[in-house]
Amino acid sequence: MAVIIRQIQKSDNKTLAELIRTVFREFNIDRPGTVYTDPTTDNLYELFQDDLSRYWVAEEDGVLLGGCGIYPTNGLPSDCAELVKYYLSSDARGKGIGKLLLQVNINTARELGYKQLYLESFPELDKAVTIYKRLGFRQINESLGNSGHSACTIWMLKEL
Repeated sequence: MAVIIRQIQKSDNKTLAELIRTVFREFNIDRPGTVYTDPTTDNLYELFQDDLSRYWVAEEDGVLLGGCGIYPTNGLPSDCAELVKYYLSSDARGKGIGKLLLQVNINTARELGYKQLYLESFPELDKAVTIYKRLGFRQINESLGNSGHSACTIWMLKEL
């Protein structure tokens, strides 16, 4: 079967939280001030019920491979959303699934009227950072908004 990109469902919460925390342990970034300890990680479906947010998951043969979303993070300008909780299982990496998820989110942000996308990341996720750069994100010198993820050390912005 082909990979399906669809919006998050309530039944995805537990599997996505486990997948995200597995990725954090894999890259040794499982520390306070990250999505790893963020309580919203366990309730992503509920978090993304805001009209100006969306969360997309990649699924193949009923198995969740990862996800990525856009969210109107507190403190960001009203025309800027944050690209959030973008993680793929190790089996899904290197197959173009991550790039597809990113493109769906970029298109969705435009459809919702956003003019910019902001993200936070880590040096340990260098392959993802490389993809961000290829898709037009540029590194900036400080964090924007109030994500609550104080441990992140890479901040990027893309004009839509």
